[in-house]
Formats: sequence, structure tokens, C-alpha cells
Amino acid sequence: MYKEKWYHSPWIIGLLFGLWFFVIPLILGIILIIKRNKALKNAQNLWKDNNIDEILVLQYPIKKLKKELVELEESKEKRLNELNEIEVISNLVDDKKQLNNTIEELRAQKDTLLTEVEEITSVANAVEDKKKVIQSIEELNSKKTDIINEISLVQEELILLKDEQLMQSFGFYEPKYGFETSEVYQSKLADIRKQQQQLVKSKEATNHFLDWAIGDDKKKGKEFILDTIKLTLRAFNNECDNAISKVKFNNIESNEKRIRKVYEDLNKLTDMQQVSIKRKYLELKLEELYLKYEFEQKKQEEKEEQQAIKERMREEAKALKELEKAKEKVEKEEKHFVQAIEKMNEQLSTSNDNEKEKLLDKLRELERQLEETKKNKEDVLYRVQNTRAGYVYIISNIGSFGEDVYKIGMTRRLEPLDRVKELGDASVPFTFDVHAMIFSEDAPTLENAIHKALTHKKVNKVNDRKEFFRVSLQEIEDLVKSNHNKTVEFTKLAQAEDYRKSLTLEKDLLQEIS
Repeated sequence: MYKEKWYHSPWIIGLLFGLWFFVIPLILGIILIIKRNKALKNAQNLWKDNNIDEILVLQYPIKKLKKELVELEESKEKRLNELNEIEVISNLVDDKKQLNNTIEELRAQKDTLLTEVEEITSVANAVEDKKKVIQSIEELNSKKTDIINEISLVQEELILLKDEQLMQSFGFYEPKYGFETSEVYQSKLADIRKQQQQLVKSKEATNHFLDWAIGDDKKKGKEFILDTIKLTLRAFNNECDNAISKVKFNNIESNEKRIRKVYEDLNKLTDMQQVSIKRKYLELKLEELYLKYEFEQKKQEEKEEQQAIKERMREEAKALKELEKAKEKVEKEEKHFVQAIEKMNEQLSTSNDNEKEKLLDKLRELERQLEETKKNKEDVLYRVQNTRAGYVYIISNIGSFGEDVYKIGMTRRLEPLDRVKELGDASVPFTFDVHAMIFSEDAPTLENAIHKALTHKKVNKVNDRKEFFRVSLQEIEDLVKSNHNKTVEFTKLAQAEDYRKSLTLEKDLLQEIS
């Protein structure tokens, strides 16, 4: 705009004309009027040459552009706030699509704004206004970069959240520590947590600089940094504790990524305060994560092992009880036959010749039964004294497990079929079929030899206590013969009576429906 000089002002010229009778003031007044008019004309020409009118007209679009930019920033903040309020992970996919649509809209608006800025730049020829427009473009490009970076971060968070829903691996977990007992894991966990506490207590968990001042007050500066350290470690510990408490075989990798990302994010947030969590503290947290996982796995293994031991003890107790009852029974029978023979001998001494023949036949029968009872007694006493004697059974259940799947187990029960019946009572829909029942003086050794030879044929390759094998019956028979020196009879065909009847009934039912 034109700015009038003080000596061109009307009151100066008027004053000079008021002193016209001195002539010189009058001449000066006329000269000033001429110069003032010339200056006004030059200002008008300069205004016209530099398109000042157009620049003033363009001020409104520039204000509008700035307002739209602010609205875009508010829209971005609103979207990020909405994302932070997500509570149900299953809806994240829809929110991601909506976020992508919003991003596309923001990009379209950005392109429109850039077009308008280019048009304004082409119109504004004034040097000062050009600089302002160029500066606005640079700010927009900077904000565009920031928005793209924030979008990338949000997408990474979405991927991490989805990873928590989906199983990352169905493969076998390779232990990092492999301690023998859960007590060792527990001790190691306590040691790791003690190291963490010591780092925090000695202020060695973070990199920091305490020589700060707020204004000129160094005490307030130091308190500010200490509060920042406390808040940062509290946030990091809470995230780590949450991940560690929920660790499972299907999310251990995503929880490690989550801890590492929290570590990086917090260090970025406190970068201006020159506060950062040390790598050593992060590694201790990751070590705690894997230790906790293996600790829970070991506890479960020990629990299952204890259950198996209790089951074997119950089985041994039942077997011992049966053997004790059998012992009492044969001893009672032996006593009965001895008394009967003594009584028969007394009758023989007082009987006549005709009665003696009949009595002798009865005596011989009683003696035969006594010998048989003594033999049974010897067998029972042997079973009582020899705790390794028992039966190895080979059974199948094609209705429950399919063809060529066999359970190979061992029992010391006097009647081994009772054990087979117990296995098929409630845990499976159909009863088991017995293919072989092998008595052995060392049943555990025979069972272990067969199990060891068929290790690669186990159905459950993780839990060794499961005794099911996917193998042909002929291969089992060959193994038994190579490890057992007595003849064993195998039943090749599984009756599976209930299963086969069920198939027939199902077929008839389908025919009726069709």
C-alpha cells in the first residue's frame, strides 16, 4: 500500500498556502502539491504493475486453505482416537478398511489442496507472497510425511493385534532353557525379577541425564526427569506383565514383538528428555517371557506325570488287592480239600470192601483237586512276590480311533480283562477289542521294548505317556515274538460289534430318509 510522506500531508501544504503573502511558502506549497500528485501516480502504477489487487483477492482462498488444513488435522486426530477406543479385536478388520478409506479421502483432499496451492502460486507474482506460498507447500509436505508415518504405525499396531488372534505356528516349540524341574524355572524367574528390581533401584534400567533445569531451577529439572523415568518404566512393566501373564504356545512370538515395539515407542516418546530404557532391561523382560512360558509347560508336564503315577499306584493297589483275595481263596480251598481228604481216609478205615471202591474214587478226585489248588496257590504267591509279573495287552477301538491304531499297555491285575473294560467304560464311545493278552514274568520290560521299537509310530508324539500307535497288527506280532520266548495267540479281526451295528443302523436311517 501507498504510505504518504509527512511533508505531503494536506495540513503542511495548507499551512504553506496560509503564508502566501510571504510568497516563498506559496511556491513551496505548489511544489509539494506537484510532488504529492506525482508520488500518488507512481504508487498507483506500482500497485497495478505488481497485481496487488489480485493478491488481496487471493488472501481469502489462502485463509480457507489453512482452515481446511486444520480440519484435516482434527479429522486425523479423531480417527486415531477412535482407533484407540477399539475394545473388540474381531472388529479390527472392518476398522482397518474404514481407516484405509479415510486415508484415501485425506490423500484426495491433499491432492486438491496442492492443486489449489499451485494455482495460487501461478497467480501471485509478488516476491513476498511467493515465499509465503512456497513455505505453505513445504509445511504441507512435512505434514503429509508425518501422516504417512502415523498411518504406517497404526497399520503395524493392527497387524500385531491380529497376530494375537491368529495362531502363528503349529510347530514344535524348541525350549531355550530345558531345566529338569519347575522349581529350577521358578528359581530362575525369581532371579531374573530380582535383577530387574536391582536395575530399577540403582537407576540403571534407563539411560538418562539428570543435569536439567526448568527455567533456572535445576532441582525442578531433576524431579521432572526422575518422574519421566518412573512413568516410562511403569508403562513398560505394565505392558510386559500383561504379555507375560497371557503367554501361550500360539502367541509367544507376537508377545515378544509387542514388548519390543513398546520398548521402541516409549524410547521415542522420551527422546526429547534424553531418557531411554536400556537394552539390558529389555533382554531381561524377554528372558522372563520365555522362562514363564517354559515354567508353565513344565508344571503341566509334572502334573500329568503325577497323575500317571497316581494311576499306576491305583492300578497296583487293585492288583495287589485282587492277589490277596485270590491267595485267601486258594488257601481256604486248600484247607478244605485237606480236611476232606483226612475225613475220607477215616471213612476208608471203617468201611467195607464195597464202600471202599467208591470212597477211593472220591479220594483220588479230592487229591487231584488239592494238587490243582496247590498249583494255583503257587501261581498266586509268585504273582504276589514278583511285582514285575503281569500282562501286556494289545487292544483296538476302530469306532473311536480308526483302523490300524492300537493301544499297548500293561497291567498286573489277576483278571486283565477287567482293566480293558475300565478303559472302555466312559472315555470312548465304543468298547475295546482285545487282540492279544501276553503274560510275562517281566511285563514292564516287554512293554517298554515294544514302545521303544514303535516310537516313530506314536499317534501323540509330544506326550510319551499316551500308549496309542498307528501300526499294523503284524508288525506288533513280530515285535512280541522277538522280545517274548513263549507262544502268543493273536486275534487278527476286531469284532467292533457296537461300531458295526451303529454303521448298519445309520445306513438304514439314511435310506429311510432318502
